[in-house]
Amino acid sequence: MEPMLSKDIAAKPLPGGAIAAADAVEPTLPLELLELELSLEGFSGGEASFCEAVRSAASAVSGDFLFDLPAAGLIPDCRRLAVIRIPEGDAAMRTLFAALDEDGAEIRLLQPDEETEHLLRFADAFVDLLRRLPKKPREAA
Repeated sequence: MEPMLSKDIAAKPLPGGAIAAADAVEPTLPLELLELELSLEGFSGGEASFCEAVRSAASAVSGDFLFDLPAAGLIPDCRRLAVIRIPEGDAAMRTLFAALDEDGAEIRLLQPDEETEHLLRFADAFVDLLRRLPKKPREAA
C-alpha cells in the first residue's frame, strides 16, 4: 500500500518497488514526514475521529497537535483543518496542515504556501502565546 501523498508532495519509485517522497524544495522527504503520512493512512474516516487520528499521528513522530478548526472557505475540498508541528532537524519544528476532505474519508497533509500563509502566521502566534504562558506546577502523585 502506497503512502497517501498530498498535492504538495510527489512520489518517486525506487528500485524494488519502494516509494520515496520529495517536495519541490527538498530533495528528500524527512523521515518524520513519511512516518506521519503512514500513520494517517490508517484513518477509518469520520469527522469525530479526525482530531484523534491527527493527534496520534503527530505524537508518533514526536510532534505536536496545535489546534483544529472548520475549514470551509480556507482550503478547497476540505471539511476540517488541523495544525501540527513535527521535528525538522536538531531543534527546529515544521508546521503542517492536516486536511479532512469534504467526504470525511481521507486526511491529506499540506505544506504551508502563499494561500495558507495567514494560517501559518496564526499558528506561529499561537505557539508564541503558549511559550509565554506560565507553566502550571505538576501536582504530586
